[in-house]
Amino acid sequence: MKLHELSPAPGSVRGRYRKGRGIGSGNGKTAGKGHKGQNARSGGGVRPGFEGGQLPLYRRLPKRGFKNFPFRKEYAVVNLKILEDKFNDGDEITVEKLREMRIIKKTLDGVKILASGDLTKKFTVKADMFSENARNKIESIGGKAEVI
Repeated sequence: MKLHELSPAPGSVRGRYRKGRGIGSGNGKTAGKGHKGQNARSGGGVRPGFEGGQLPLYRRLPKRGFKNFPFRKEYAVVNLKILEDKFNDGDEITVEKLREMRIIKKTLDGVKILASGDLTKKFTVKADMFSENARNKIESIGGKAEVI
């Protein structure tokens, strides 16, 4: 069997259902929306979770647990394989250089270097955080991992 010989099982693929295309189609005129009313209008219907004015379930249930999102730190992530590809041996890699080269768009709460990929060049990397493996890989070759 080859890729060009693959096809779906017979009867498993149906044509697209075209609503509101005439009386003969079986779903013409009102296109399954009935006569008038909120759901018959364009853009009509109610928002998700709306229960006709009754207090919705998501407001009736008690809120539980700790929510950390106001205090969470989010880091811009850079993998070692990207540094290997984009920089030369002996380069000093800073947050500003990463932004100039468009490796990261925003610094967010800082830049974190992760260990994905192999490293053969010596770098001096200055970042806010390093994973333990990334630090070990950089220093095992003779580079420096400096926390700013």
